[in-house]
Amino acid sequence: MPVPSYVPYHLRTLSREAAVIACAAIGGTIFALLDVPAAWLSGSMLLVSILGITRPLPDLRRPWFDSTMVMSGALIGSAATPEALAATARYPGSLLVLVVGLVAIMLATGAYLRFVARWSWIDSLLAAAPGALSAVISVAQDKGANIGRIAAIQLFRILVLVAVLPSIMKLSSDGPLALPPPVVIASVSDMALLLGSGLVTGLIFEKIGVTAPFILGATLASAVLHGTGLVHGTMPPEIAIAVMVMLGAAMGGRVSNLKRNEIAALFPLAIGGFVVSMVVAFAFAWPAAWLAGVPYASAMAAFAPGGLEAMAMLAFAMGLDPLYVGAHHLVRFMLLGFAMPFLVGRLKSEKPPAPQ
Repeated sequence: MPVPSYVPYHLRTLSREAAVIACAAIGGTIFALLDVPAAWLSGSMLLVSILGITRPLPDLRRPWFDSTMVMSGALIGSAATPEALAATARYPGSLLVLVVGLVAIMLATGAYLRFVARWSWIDSLLAAAPGALSAVISVAQDKGANIGRIAAIQLFRILVLVAVLPSIMKLSSDGPLALPPPVVIASVSDMALLLGSGLVTGLIFEKIGVTAPFILGATLASAVLHGTGLVHGTMPPEIAIAVMVMLGAAMGGRVSNLKRNEIAALFPLAIGGFVVSMVVAFAFAWPAAWLAGVPYASAMAAFAPGGLEAMAMLAFAMGLDPLYVGAHHLVRFMLLGFAMPFLVGRLKSEKPPAPQ
């Protein structure tokens, strides 16, 4: 329902943005109730995309996006606990294979999208990035990349991976089921320190011209605070849900800007990109499992191009080695989050949309 014209402009804009976020939350809630993989992200993005095709939706302004990036960075950096950092030292050979495999996945999948779909290298590499979705979207925003089609490819991979991988892993493992460990929630003072230091670091990075400054700054600040033991615990699940809903709203709004024939063409591209990335990832998982002396199923979970949280939860559910899986996803997250803004920043930038 349109907002009456007599309502002040800023209030009208805010009400439209609030309506988009509310729709995203409804979509996430529906998917969560249906137990759909990556429910809050996929449900919010899908509903906003559908609504955007039927009627124009406003893009969320920069303050919404930047605040989401700060919270997302704080969540990502919270994985860098002293225990997780110590675990990375146990698997040097496997982690070296991971780094080489990460480059191979991005180059192979990026080349597929570049030469088959004729996308720009920026769009291709960002769509090919195996995980770190928040950082990918943040870099895409700063570089003026096509967030709609990047988001569609990325989300398709997450949905299929979380839905299919448990069955594949179960065939490769005889381990008993295990329960995930209890999540430690940071205190109010620790959360204030996390968000405050992340915001300040992000502002500094923005001042010196770093690509995707707020998620990069918040991730760095959170990783340092958690890694040194100054902060214990992660953000409450309600904040993680809010981040997913906001990301879904931003991504869904961009997907809705795509033409219908372009959306239809993305489906076979998403399938092809998923197959390429999975073949390369699982090929590198073989030598990594041998070097680390772990079951191949554990290496599959560690090398699968999905999110850290989703893959770690799958590892717990399958009774696999959580430290091995978590250490590899932590290293990949940090490499993508810190290196990608600088690597992609060297590519020719497309003109970003003007802030609203």
